[in-house]
Amino acid sequence: MNEKGNKKREWIKTAAIIFLSVMLVLTFFSNTIMNYSLPEVATQYVTSGSITAKIRGTGVIESGDPYNIEIHESRKVESVAVKVGDEVQKGDILLYLEEKESEELKAAQKNLETAQEGVVTAQEGVRDARDTYYAAILTGEISAEDIQAANGNVSVNAYRQQITDAQNVVIPLEDKVADLEKRIADVEAQLALEGGLDQAAEDRVPAAEKALETANSRFIAADNALTNAGKALDAAISEKNTAVSNGDASASAAAEEKVKKAQEAYDTAKTNRDNAAKERDNKQADYNNAVTNQTNREGSLAQANLTAQKASLEVEKHNAENDLAAAQKNLDDLLAVVADKLKLDGFEKGIAAAQREVTAAQKLVDEAQAEVDRLTAEATGTTVTADIAGTVTAVNIVAGNTTAPDSPLVVLQPEGKGYTLSFSVTNEQARKVNPGDRAELVNSWRYDDVDVVLASVKPDPNSPGQNKQLTFNVSGAVMAGQTLSLSVGQQSANFDLIVPNSAIREDNNGKFILIVESHSTPLGNRYSASRVDVEVLASDDTQSAISAALYGYEYVITTSTQPVEAGQLVRLADN
Repeated sequence: MNEKGNKKREWIKTAAIIFLSVMLVLTFFSNTIMNYSLPEVATQYVTSGSITAKIRGTGVIESGDPYNIEIHESRKVESVAVKVGDEVQKGDILLYLEEKESEELKAAQKNLETAQEGVVTAQEGVRDARDTYYAAILTGEISAEDIQAANGNVSVNAYRQQITDAQNVVIPLEDKVADLEKRIADVEAQLALEGGLDQAAEDRVPAAEKALETANSRFIAADNALTNAGKALDAAISEKNTAVSNGDASASAAAEEKVKKAQEAYDTAKTNRDNAAKERDNKQADYNNAVTNQTNREGSLAQANLTAQKASLEVEKHNAENDLAAAQKNLDDLLAVVADKLKLDGFEKGIAAAQREVTAAQKLVDEAQAEVDRLTAEATGTTVTADIAGTVTAVNIVAGNTTAPDSPLVVLQPEGKGYTLSFSVTNEQARKVNPGDRAELVNSWRYDDVDVVLASVKPDPNSPGQNKQLTFNVSGAVMAGQTLSLSVGQQSANFDLIVPNSAIREDNNGKFILIVESHSTPLGNRYSASRVDVEVLASDDTQSAISAALYGYEYVITTSTQPVEAGQLVRLADN
């Protein structure tokens, strides 16, 4: 019994010792265990110092006043004489076009031919309607009583005989005019064989002259390109010599490569200039031969005789046409005596309708001719030149493509005009800048003599309610298409309270920060988050100056492992 009682007491004693030991361990490590359940926060001191409220952004340089080079017709481009970045003077050649009529002019000429055919068809309709009327009178379809009623005592047979006589005058004259037209065509064919009026021979001189002008233009462009390449080569050699004299190995190597490329460009430009000179000389010879050939052919006796014969036939044809017009008028007048008095609506309306068709067709001819004249007057030659002096900022077409009417082919930045650059910022950022503020270039050491000034602050078209668009005027050694990174804003200012931007929080009650407050407990210090409302006075990329009920040097929470609210216990990160 005693032995059993002793064992039971031993067990109770052991359990009590284990329990007390566990409780002691838990008591000693309770602070550590609780800490591991709390959000861990990173903190920084609230300090004093300076803030430079800068806004940073990146944009692409655009022409402030771009000038578009356009033509009003569709033409195939033979070659492009400039590239982006080239400086051109007024009159410099930008593009070479094929020596062909534009598609618009071809279409207009086709429309004119169709309209002229319409006039011929309409005139034939008038003649058919008139002939039908004449036949009705002469064959008795219109009764003798109607004719006699319209002409008093004139006998029907006598009246019909007058019309027949008039017709007998008209018909031979029509045949004579047709015969003269054929004879003139025969003479022109003989002249073509002789070469005097051969269209190909006649066109050879102006064609050769045009080709010579094109060759001259290409030579001038190639010569200018060679001059520019020579200047670039001289500049590269000078740069290399400077680098060598300064003992800068890296700069010397870069300059040597630049000289190599400049020499290659110069050699290419020289070859192009030499080829252009040969082409110009060949075209000059072709032109001289064409002029000589035309002079010799025009002086031939056969050509002179045929020309005189043609002129005589044309005079005879002109006289015959006048006689035919008079005879036709006499015939029409005879019939008009009846036509004005008889109520033959069917015949009269037919003639009137046919005449209206002639008028309408002639109107179409006039309109088509006016369009051909306009396109001919506005036609571009074989080159497109610069209307102003400036820098090429865009070339929107390549060799082999066809131009689109009134579409920019080449875009120029006018000489003396500036560039612009824009980027979007928030409304809050926009309140920190004003037009006239000067911007600084990020990596400004890469640019020489570049001045950037804020020109305007306007609503961003893509986000008008939330963002503003800052537009800057840019001048100096830049060109359209470059990308620049800028910073712009207020000058530096000193503030008593500065916190990291990551410490600024915001809810429905406004902006605030959370600071860490320390509390002493029997088990050690405890830390809690406390809210402090703030007003942000200025900001840069990393820090904000604030106005708040603080003394300075408080710990402000910047980040945490879990969401933290005011009054919540936290643990500090090991710094």
